[in-house]
Amino acid sequence: MTAASTLSFGSGPVLTGQVIAVTGADQGYGRTISAALARAGASVVLIGGNSESLAVAASGLELAGGTAIPIKADVGVPLDWLSAQNRILEIFGALHGIVHLADKRAHTNFTLLSESEWMELFNCNVKSSVAIAQIVRRRLVGTWLTLVGPHLDEAGLQVYPQRGALRGLVEHAHDEDLRVNLILPSRASSGDEALDRPLADAVLALATPALAHLRGNVLEVPLPSVPRLRVTEVNAR
Repeated sequence: MTAASTLSFGSGPVLTGQVIAVTGADQGYGRTISAALARAGASVVLIGGNSESLAVAASGLELAGGTAIPIKADVGVPLDWLSAQNRILEIFGALHGIVHLADKRAHTNFTLLSESEWMELFNCNVKSSVAIAQIVRRRLVGTWLTLVGPHLDEAGLQVYPQRGALRGLVEHAHDEDLRVNLILPSRASSGDEALDRPLADAVLALATPALAHLRGNVLEVPLPSVPRLRVTEVNAR
């Protein structure tokens, strides 16, 4: 039995009563994590930049028996995140945890990376993480934050200062009495929930009340390789 199924069945969903926001929830790891949290009983707030894909994802979770609402917001803009956070509090009256996808990848190698591309990476991965942590500290004492950082298979010198900044934030967040942990997946999302489940399991474990004392951890999560399509399979598509 996987960790995900253990958290979903048996004595009952362990996250019942928790309200958890997931950024980037309409794609990649965000979808897998949101589904796992919903199965574990949490009310999941799906946050992202595309209203249509967020609505589709939320509808899918609702049809599967979960509780989910979509909220469009650019979490790289602190006022956008604050607005989304206030909306969550209006609807649910609480926000127990946040899973922030800080794993935007570069599409250019380090040598050719432009200043604008670097700033976009920094804003999406580092600036947004600091801003969310700061707003949580000001307004939601006790809310936990789990970051999913740049994947371990990402090439390029630009990834190291991002990981280093996130690691420093997480390891010293206790100075501000924040419960923050960082998860580093071994690769990018496969789009296959079964292959990406170990990452969702790690997020679920950190979300459980039994592990509420954990903070300042950097977890590297190995994931199974994504099978390569055979030529015959590609031609059949």
